[in-house]
Amino acid sequence: MSAPVNEPVIRSIRADEIEAVGAFISNAFDDLAANHYLVPVPAERETVMAGFFSLESETAFKQGRIEVIDHPDGGYAAAAVWFDRVTDLPEAEAYMERLEAIAGDHFERFGALGELFDKNHPHEPHWHLAFLGVRPSEQGKSLGSTMMKHVHDELDANGTAAYLEATNQNNVRLYRRHGYQPMDPCEIYLPDGTAFYRMWRAAS
Repeated sequence: MSAPVNEPVIRSIRADEIEAVGAFISNAFDDLAANHYLVPVPAERETVMAGFFSLESETAFKQGRIEVIDHPDGGYAAAAVWFDRVTDLPEAEAYMERLEAIAGDHFERFGALGELFDKNHPHEPHWHLAFLGVRPSEQGKSLGSTMMKHVHDELDANGTAAYLEATNQNNVRLYRRHGYQPMDPCEIYLPDGTAFYRMWRAAS
C-alpha cells in the first residue's frame, strides 16, 4: 500500500550512500557546540565531521539501521543512524587508524569524545540513536519525530529499550515527548565543558 499523500516516506539507505549520509549529518549538526569542540577550525569542521559521521555510519550500516527521508529537490530531508546494542558491536576494521587520518590535528579531541561515551554508555540491551539530523529548511515539520516513531514502534513490539545522548536542552524536551527520560547521571561533559544529556527510553 502506498503512503498517504504528504506523509514522509522513510527508507533504508544503500551501502553506497554512507558517505552522503555522513556529509548530510555534518551539515545538519554544524552549529552544535560539540562539533565546535571537536574541530575548532571553522574551515576544516564540516569536512572532518563528515568523515567522522561516515566512519561511524559504516558500523551502523552493518549492525543497526540508517534511514532517510528524501528531499524533493535531491539529497535528504532527514536521516537517522541507529546502532543495535542488544548484541555486541563488531570490531571496526582499523577504526582508530582511520579516525586519526580523518581527524588529523584534532585526533585527541575525538579520543576524548570516544572515552566519554564509552565510559558512560549503559550496559543493558538497547538500540542507540546516535545521530538524528534534519535539513535546516525542513525543521519544524516533525520529520525527526516521524523517524523516531518508525523505529520506536518496532522496538516496543520487541520489548527493546532505546538510548541517546541529547546535545542541548531543546533536544531533551523533544526526546521527553517521545518517552525518553534523563538517566542518572544525566549530564556528561567534554573537556571544554560542553554537555551531553544521557536519556533512556524503556520499551512500552
